[in-house]
Amino acid sequence: MKAQKLKAWGIPQGPLLSSFLERVGWLREEGMSIDEITALYREVADDPEAYFKDPRISDLARDLSATTRFVERDAPAPWKMWGRDLDPAALKQMENACRLPVSRQGAVMPDAHRGYGLPIGGVLATEGAVIPYAVGVDIACRMKMTVLDIPPEAIDAEADRLSTVLEEETRFGVGAHFKEPHDHEVMDRDWNVSPITRRNKERARKQLGSSGSGNHFAEFGILTLDEPDLDLQPGRYLALLTHSGSRGPGSAVAHHYSELARKTHPELPDELKHLAWLDLDSDVGGEYWAAMTLMGEYASANHAVMHRQIVVNLRARALTSVENHHNFAWKEVHAGRELVVHRKGATPAGEGVLGVIPGSMTEPAFVVRGKGEATSLESAAHGAGRVMSRRHAHRTLQWKQVQAELDAHEVTLLSAGLDEAPQVYKDIEEVMSHQDDLVDVVAQFQPRIVKMAPDR
Repeated sequence: MKAQKLKAWGIPQGPLLSSFLERVGWLREEGMSIDEITALYREVADDPEAYFKDPRISDLARDLSATTRFVERDAPAPWKMWGRDLDPAALKQMENACRLPVSRQGAVMPDAHRGYGLPIGGVLATEGAVIPYAVGVDIACRMKMTVLDIPPEAIDAEADRLSTVLEEETRFGVGAHFKEPHDHEVMDRDWNVSPITRRNKERARKQLGSSGSGNHFAEFGILTLDEPDLDLQPGRYLALLTHSGSRGPGSAVAHHYSELARKTHPELPDELKHLAWLDLDSDVGGEYWAAMTLMGEYASANHAVMHRQIVVNLRARALTSVENHHNFAWKEVHAGRELVVHRKGATPAGEGVLGVIPGSMTEPAFVVRGKGEATSLESAAHGAGRVMSRRHAHRTLQWKQVQAELDAHEVTLLSAGLDEAPQVYKDIEEVMSHQDDLVDVVAQFQPRIVKMAPDR
């Protein structure tokens, strides 16, 4: 008898499954055929209490009855999609997420692509529960834009100076940190809310103001504003835009509580195991929520330090700023109920809420204002969205192709990986065209000097 069959009947993987398989030989010796054993196991899996007094299998029936079994919703939670030609695997992930008993509503943004559990660009509302993998591994990954009082012409006239400041005041890559740690009040918060945050406090101090690998970036560019807004008059401005998250400490929190969630729900089938949840009224659920919240503050502090150091180095003044998380969970009221809204690679877009949606190293980013669309759970895309995997990019692209694209857009690239080339992303203009019912565009930012983690 195959283990896959038993798992399909609701007998979870682990010691219980092994015990069932070991029992096969004994039942065969008792004269039962494989068909009869198969029928028996199916019946036990469907109704273990009925076999509590069966001497052949009573102990296993009692163990199975004591084990939580996955019971999905009678009908999937409703969800809606924006965009077209989206990754079928991403859509399947949203379908699966809406089967969870704690799920209440979902949405897929026009930049969506496959992730772990929930797709990148996926939004999921649950009730009374939080899903660590639906928040994401890089907890509170976020955007921050600061508009500077430096004339926009400096992007060309003082390009060397701007490039030098980016190199001096940023650090990129796995484990990147500063030899002399920066200061920020976030380090005075209670880092004892979780054993994971407590153990990672000093690591957090060293990494404060740094960025990770992948699509994290810091760049100077030109912000164009057509109407008075953002406490600014119409015109062109020099601006700094950064994309980073909660670094190593956030990753440690994500992996630890994702593993605890999976252990809490061993009954989940393989396609749902990365959607294991923690009840908010449980000790571990409350602990994760506190740790996630702290990582949100820490991610914000990373950007604050980066922008502070760059502005000081430039001897400049910040005219205004805009920032937002796009990997987080919020307690929000929708249709009269308090829900936990997970935005994994999605921008909050409540009515009047400002956010930044980036394109690629050569394509524009957009400052947007949310419209509060209920069917999207007041969310929008978080970027252009990938159309090419990192592995495929390294196999098929060459730097000369990338350089031609950079030259065409007058972009100076200080460092980046080939897997972040403009060619790996969707057309941001098309993505924006599919969500004009979700956000209004306030301003447009064109990258000109870009720094990312060096190529591996």
